[in-house]
Amino acid sequence: MSNETSSPSRGRGTTPESRDAGDTSSTGRRTLSGQKYEPDDVVSKDTRRRVIVASFIGNFVEWFDYAVYGYLAVTIATVFFPESDPQTGLLLTFALFAISFLVRPLGGFVWGHIGDRVGRRTALSLSILIMSGATFCIALIPGYDTIGIWAPVLLLIIRVIQGFSASGEYAGASAFLVEYAPANKRGVYAAVVPASTAAGLLLGSLLAGLLTVLLTSDAMQSWGWRLPFLLAAPMGLIGRYIRTKLEDTPVFRQLAKEDEAVKAPVSSLFRNHWRQLLQAVGAVLLNAVGFYVILSYMPTYLSSELGLGETESFLATTIALLTYIGFIFLTGMLSDRYGRKKVLITASIAFIVLTVPAFALLGTGNFLVIVLVQILLGAMLTLNDGTLPSFLAEMFPTRVRYSGFAVSFNLSNALFGGTAPFMATLLIAATANDLAPAWYLVGAALISLIAVALSRETGKEPLRHE
Repeated sequence: MSNETSSPSRGRGTTPESRDAGDTSSTGRRTLSGQKYEPDDVVSKDTRRRVIVASFIGNFVEWFDYAVYGYLAVTIATVFFPESDPQTGLLLTFALFAISFLVRPLGGFVWGHIGDRVGRRTALSLSILIMSGATFCIALIPGYDTIGIWAPVLLLIIRVIQGFSASGEYAGASAFLVEYAPANKRGVYAAVVPASTAAGLLLGSLLAGLLTVLLTSDAMQSWGWRLPFLLAAPMGLIGRYIRTKLEDTPVFRQLAKEDEAVKAPVSSLFRNHWRQLLQAVGAVLLNAVGFYVILSYMPTYLSSELGLGETESFLATTIALLTYIGFIFLTGMLSDRYGRKKVLITASIAFIVLTVPAFALLGTGNFLVIVLVQILLGAMLTLNDGTLPSFLAEMFPTRVRYSGFAVSFNLSNALFGGTAPFMATLLIAATANDLAPAWYLVGAALISLIAVALSRETGKEPLRHE
């Protein structure tokens, strides 16, 4: 592990310099919270590769489901709410999507406690197992025509289970990567998490588009929409297997060896780190709204609100996602070089200035223009999405890192992210203005700009452990 892996607690007679570098003894060992700490300066390349693969696959499976649900929302609305008019059915489908997010703050508390108290690997292995099993079960739910009201009820229950599971994945994978990464590459390592998210969305978009092209409307509503959900089980089992073959992060293993883990990490988080928690919730807001509007809701917006064909909508989103994955890693490298705050502030300003004109161009109906606008919006979002995982992981000390990330990320996503497709559809219905989602994004960007501006730069500092 690099030299940032440990620093003693504040207020123990250490100088600022020793707190940054970590105490050393005559044997060359550093200390963690005043205790001897055996440094793990050498983490093999093979270990880091396996950490990257495990983090990528697990997060990929989690978000593949969210992609499929969003991209097949119109079909799902027909299957589970056939007696409603199309717009009401779509609202109800997105309402279920939003309700599943309400459990995510609770999941953040639970997974944060497990991750900080028991271990990052344990939390991540459990979360992927629950998520893949629940996703598989969606494919088995009979439609409304078969079991009536129980169809949407069962869908709701499973969505809640998925929301609970997903609340531990993004935060845990980010913390895992940051704690394994070299000091000068934490940004690009953590960018693996949003890249895997985009890859999950990409596969979801490809499958949804392929099914739409190959199957008739009746076949899609009867059984076609179920096929992507069936893939979750084998992918989830593969991801869990890889994760169980890894050790926990070096810094967490050292905490466990010294019995330094906090017994109640969430309580400690609210008591000692509430300022960082508030800043983190605000910083996540743009990501929460932008992610679900631009990457999940967009195909529905293009087809249902702007009248673009479903095939063209999926194709445009797929092209945008391909470029998005490349931009993500570029953003991670930029944040390593220039700092997290500069990149996040640039993202917020870009959304404030460019979002409304970009959505206005979508209304032209020109396919090439739509693709270029989606690439632009995606590039703007990567400035936030590719930087946020390292920024949030670095904001909190090791003892509450998982909890701080999970609680802030999931609270903001529960309030504003999961509700974004619903709010976008509702705002359009209420105002009869197709630009309503754009103004919603501008408001989110303004709040995130303030939160990030008030926070400290973390990219050039050692990881905190106090």
